[in-house]
Amino acid sequence: MNPTPEITPADECQIHPLSGAAARPGRLLSAPLAAEVSATLAAGPDGGAAVRAVDLRVPLLEKNDILAERNRGYFLGRGLVALNLVSSPGSGKTTLLERTLDEFGRQTKCAVVVGDLETDNDGLRLRRAHAPVAQITTGGTCHLDASMVARGVESLDLEGVKILFIENVGNLVCPASFDLGEQVRVVLLSCTEGEDKPLKYPPIFKSANLVLLTKVDIADALGFKRDVAVENIRRIAPTARLIQLSSRSGEGVAEWLDYLRSLNPQR
Repeated sequence: MNPTPEITPADECQIHPLSGAAARPGRLLSAPLAAEVSATLAAGPDGGAAVRAVDLRVPLLEKNDILAERNRGYFLGRGLVALNLVSSPGSGKTTLLERTLDEFGRQTKCAVVVGDLETDNDGLRLRRAHAPVAQITTGGTCHLDASMVARGVESLDLEGVKILFIENVGNLVCPASFDLGEQVRVVLLSCTEGEDKPLKYPPIFKSANLVLLTKVDIADALGFKRDVAVENIRRIAPTARLIQLSSRSGEGVAEWLDYLRSLNPQR
């Protein structure tokens, strides 16, 4: 019988996940792990050890992804387009939706699902006789998920609705990972934020179909460099459409509404 190999912390060793064979070069083993591997090899037949492979590739978000596909099928079946609006807090999502419902929503029926940690303030602001609104209070969860959206949509009368706006919780991190079943992901970047925000939070911008640069009416007063922001957006999300607008002054709003019309949802 071959002598049991002695593995020291200075050795580099890689254990093959299927055969259990060790090979060099590989990962440097810590002292406790080296001792454990040596003991395992010593206890095994002929100084070897069997290693069982475990598949760790099961998506952690698998349940959400399944529910998101159900949502997507439901939306498509009803002939409506769902847009997921994501941004930092205070970027102007609610103000933009107010103007959109007033100017666009009177010709094309819309519905809104609003997510916030607490309060129904945004839901009350968006309430219109011609646009049903569902407020979701997450109770501390920093994003909406597909199941929350499904429950919110269940409470809405979607008869005649062609556009569903989902106003996500203000956050640029967690919402990037959660598909809600939307057809269009809209990411907002306001001129009250830094021009480098797309570089700091690339996943959410990379996932965008449309990027809205908001509050452009105060960019000069803030010293915000719009050209730098646009360059950074293009660097991270080269295929996303970009619209610069101000919900207050109206600059760029017509382009935003034309974009919504171009979605041309069919009943």
